[in-house]
Amino acid sequence: MKRINIGGVPEHFNLAWYLTLKEGEYKDKGINLRWKDYFGGTGEMNKALRDGDIDIAVILTEGIIKDIIDGNESKIVQVFVESPLIWGIHVAHDSNYQTIEDLKGTKAAISRYGSGSHLMAYINAENNDWNIEQDLDFEVIRDLEGAVEGLIKGDGDYFMWEKFTTKPIVDSGVFRRIGNCPTPWPCFVIAVRQEFLDNNLEDVRMILEIINGTTRDFKTMPKIDEMIASRYDQKLEDVREWLSLTKWSQDIIDKKTIDRIQDKLLELDIISKKIAYNDLVQKIN
Repeated sequence: MKRINIGGVPEHFNLAWYLTLKEGEYKDKGINLRWKDYFGGTGEMNKALRDGDIDIAVILTEGIIKDIIDGNESKIVQVFVESPLIWGIHVAHDSNYQTIEDLKGTKAAISRYGSGSHLMAYINAENNDWNIEQDLDFEVIRDLEGAVEGLIKGDGDYFMWEKFTTKPIVDSGVFRRIGNCPTPWPCFVIAVRQEFLDNNLEDVRMILEIINGTTRDFKTMPKIDEMIASRYDQKLEDVREWLSLTKWSQDIIDKKTIDRIQDKLLELDIISKKIAYNDLVQKIN
């Protein structure tokens, strides 16, 4: 049985992977798919793809595009979540910051450079007409746990992370959310190391077929809201709101969307150049 390593964030977006693994659907096709949680998010997964620690990543769209341009030899093979990711903008509960404008010129806590928390700080700055060079500064705090510790100690002034994932931390009085910043494009894609893709195309195609069969029907699964609430320590009403806002995809990302994302990243000086659609995306279905 062929072992294939896949990584993603330990969040409710990826519950479909857990369910298909639990049911042994990949093993039935001769695939020993091994999931690894990446608490550090997209930056950590990009490094894992580069190092060959994982073969496949369920990863933020803007983060993998930037890293492929920077030399990560991987390809996007499919959109996983079509809807935007809603990034909450968080401060320590006892912080003096009350509005997003108060954060202008302060220090954003980020998991690592090239991560979603890093790149979305630029989007938030642009949305609020900040000077990108003067009004942005960063403090690396590794992951969500590091952000909890860091904001309380003053290592960073604000932290951007998916709002439903951080909702329990807000409810407990550790964080205070002062705003939201949705991604202006589909939030998660599935990326595969090029070397692995070249030699295991049919296995990747089978993995996508299995996961897509689950995501198509995910919202209609019996008591899926209760399962998510229990597994991810969420309030039922928050889970139902999240489900109403989230749309999974089984399709390739189109050239127009790739161009739009690259244009924005180039405009914000996050990337130094644009590359061809076929250098970022490989259609396999």
